[in-house]
Amino acid sequence: MRQMLTRRILIPIVAATLLPWAAFAQAPSRLDDIARRGSLRVGLTGDYRPFSSLDTSTATFAGFDVDMTAALAQAMGVSVTYVPTTWPTMARDFAAGAFDIAAGGVSITAERQKTGLFSTPLMHDGKTPIARCADAARFDTLADIDRPGVRVIVNPGGTNERFAHANLGHAAVAIHPDNVTIFDEIAAGRADVMITDASETRFQARQHPGVLCAVHPDRPFDTVEKAYWLPRDDALKAFVDQWLQRLRDSGAYQRIYAKWFE
Repeated sequence: MRQMLTRRILIPIVAATLLPWAAFAQAPSRLDDIARRGSLRVGLTGDYRPFSSLDTSTATFAGFDVDMTAALAQAMGVSVTYVPTTWPTMARDFAAGAFDIAAGGVSITAERQKTGLFSTPLMHDGKTPIARCADAARFDTLADIDRPGVRVIVNPGGTNERFAHANLGHAAVAIHPDNVTIFDEIAAGRADVMITDASETRFQARQHPGVLCAVHPDRPFDTVEKAYWLPRDDALKAFVDQWLQRLRDSGAYQRIYAKWFE
């Protein structure tokens, strides 16, 4: 049985006034379900810092999207329940209705848009390398990386794996199942480089000072947008989009962002 982690919202994130709930829920919608349940269910992988991480010893989540969705639930007047998922199973769990929104660094993709809606983007990001600092200059371009003998490591089931398979035909690409320990593989010399979102490379470089370096995170190989993946429910999307705008207008978004990314 899937473990659900619930907490009540006590933190004063934002004092913005949203439109009345009924203004969004003129027809039956997921908003009605959330109100009746009294809880917003948020799908998180818990393995993608700083967006979300799961402390297995205490069964608690932390991260940027934990703080953000706690503020969203507060705006809805409900508690928040975190539903563990994984990158390989997220689409299946989403389609099965295991949670109301998918969060934790989810990128907007055409494949995901086929089955759901996305909120207005939270931030812009892009794929860029991370390597041992002593070797970082070797991996400036995709051509530098896509060479025989280069050991690329990637986590399964998400946009990192798809990017690697789409762009690398000569380097050795190894799948590492644990995105929490994957950067330790590079630090220990068991892999040479990983291509992931610039936000993650910056964070992991701070966690491994002098050992791992983000390679040109300001010049990623592509551009992606992070957002919340929502069911095809116009009322829920309208509520989330307006809440995001109010969070930005109040300065609360900037404070949460600075806590985790700066």
